[in-house]
Amino acid sequence: MQVLVTGADGFVGRSLVRRLLDDGREVTGAVRPGAAPGVDAFTPEERAAVRWVPLELADAASVSTCVDRPLDAVVHLAGVASGTDALADAGFAWTVNAAGTARLVDALARARRHDHIDPLVLVISTAEVYGRGAPVPRRETDPAAPLSPYAASKLGGEVAALEAWRRTGLRVIVVRPFPHTGPGQDPRFVVPAFAERLSFAKRIGAPVVKVGNLEPVREFLHVSDVVDAYARLLTKGHAGEVYNVASGVGISLDDLLFKMAGMLGMRAIPEVDPDLMRPADIPYLVGDAAKLRTATGWTPRIPLEETLRQVLDAAAR
Repeated sequence: MQVLVTGADGFVGRSLVRRLLDDGREVTGAVRPGAAPGVDAFTPEERAAVRWVPLELADAASVSTCVDRPLDAVVHLAGVASGTDALADAGFAWTVNAAGTARLVDALARARRHDHIDPLVLVISTAEVYGRGAPVPRRETDPAAPLSPYAASKLGGEVAALEAWRRTGLRVIVVRPFPHTGPGQDPRFVVPAFAERLSFAKRIGAPVVKVGNLEPVREFLHVSDVVDAYARLLTKGHAGEVYNVASGVGISLDDLLFKMAGMLGMRAIPEVDPDLMRPADIPYLVGDAAKLRTATGWTPRIPLEETLRQVLDAAAR
């Protein structure tokens, strides 16, 4: 199977590339022009096993060139992944996440029509498209009501992708992962942010830790479990469908902070920092992955405690 991974040098992309190589797939990794992919993230053997190509989602010619090759599947991870970055420039987030996805699926649909290829396309969205709702696990049939430029732009990408499926027959699957983490994630995300602040506080013997809103409830999957879901959907997913990737088990950010502090053997004193407050937090974001389990047999395997330990160990290093 020839698989194109966009955003192959990102946090999730790196894990997915390794998984696909381990599965014996032939991998093409699309990265921003000028990037030096995988210098620190891959072994020399892994880097050599991947065909690296440039991709600028805001450039239609770049998108067309990137997909101008035999492909059995595409996993579209590239985009503005940070809610903070999207909030700082909502227009750019829409250019990349929505218009960029539209360009990609349009180019793949044209290639399907003219070159007689039929790739399966996983468009990786986000559970944040659900927005606020009742404090119960969200299902794919729940309405989308995004609360941020990031979530709204990802929903725009979903709409573009599924429109292409209906219009052209391009085999599109939309995937909505719930929050996930692991070693190597950017510290702008909550788990590595907590890990860095707690590790620093312990090191200097000052227990005060700056925090934002600790009331929201989230679930936190290990990135390897999320990547396992993507790999399974490449062979068992159904075109035109939307799948949640979720554990169904939530934890408040307050409990998460104290759990991580306890794992470090320290007593943390949270102090609210207004700069860390989000303008519109989703109070409860936990998912129901029954549809994914039925289709693929997937279930998360790495417990939260092990996931947190790995992130804490990475922060300590």
